Amino acid sequence: MRALTESEARVIAVMLAARPDRERERLHQVQIPRSTYHAVRRRAYEESWLRDRYIPHPVPIGRPFVTFLLLRPYADRFEEFATLAAADPGNVALWTGTQVALAIFFQPKATDAKRWAAKIEAQRLGANPLILTVAGDGPTVPVYFDFEGLWCHLVGLPGTLAYPHGLGGAVPEEEEGSPLLTPHRQWAISELLHRPFLATEDGRGSHLVGPFGLPFTQRRMLARGWVDHRTLLDPARLPAYQGKSPDQVVLLSGAPRAEARPELLFSTLTRECRVFPFLFVVGSDRWLVGALGAANPPPEAASGRRPVLATFREYLEGIEIIQEPADRFVARVDHRYDRLIPSRADGSAAKA
Repeated sequence: MRALTESEARVIAVMLAARPDRERERLHQVQIPRSTYHAVRRRAYEESWLRDRYIPHPVPIGRPFVTFLLLRPYADRFEEFATLAAADPGNVALWTGTQVALAIFFQPKATDAKRWAAKIEAQRLGANPLILTVAGDGPTVPVYFDFEGLWCHLVGLPGTLAYPHGLGGAVPEEEEGSPLLTPHRQWAISELLHRPFLATEDGRGSHLVGPFGLPFTQRRMLARGWVDHRTLLDPARLPAYQGKSPDQVVLLSGAPRAEARPELLFSTLTRECRVFPFLFVVGSDRWLVGALGAANPPPEAASGRRPVLATFREYLEGIEIIQEPADRFVARVDHRYDRLIPSRADGSAAKA
């Protein structure tokens, strides 16, 4: 596999920010001609280094709770678990490695996660699952599959434009008497969630599914924060850059110590440890952190930075760590938020 060029690495940084309003600023910062930017952007999608998704706020769509399930399935039950998880209508993401599976569900009730705990035990699918269910209207998922911080650090760019992107958060209050999700808004959200996949069916390039040229109602859903446009990275497909490659997936969980604050842990990781999580979930009695690393980092990578594991020990106890090569993971359900609103309204709904 060939190595990434400097221009390619810098364009990836621009795309991961997912901030079209700041594109000109970033292009000036990375010093790339606009023609080079557009050529590399197209290549990045064609090579599947990047892919776009529209991620909904869980609350407006009636699924205000999000469950993160981390399990080491028994070897003879692995496929059975994967099939069951993928068939769940609330499942939006399912990663399976050689030893571990990570599944994410958007759910109507907080108690829905109990079904999975009971199912895993009754069918002997695996042992000691980590099941974190968090409310979508709080600061419970401050980082959600955001790779910009990691990539800007790897490339050597100063700072980031949008990192970290989280999931959910406070929902703006509605006018009195106005329903939260009208048919008109549901149509707009549905169109956005289906947009990346309809582009493929229609033969349009996957680099053309961003928010440019959207109808007003769909742009309004983005502006209100009910849907977030994101560009995601596939580390398994990405060539190395200057010998550096984030080719290891690390999933760490632990119970927070007394007085531990997630924002302080995140700040310490990014500023002093130079670790930029792509996933950070704050449960009531356990936290989950996902990060990318290198199997053989260069010696200078550890120079002058705070020890990572020692930092986690200051904030968490009962720490469990799972690490696997990125190319061992398979995205069996690859951020399919279109599954959450499967019945798309026809054009008449847009006029309602």
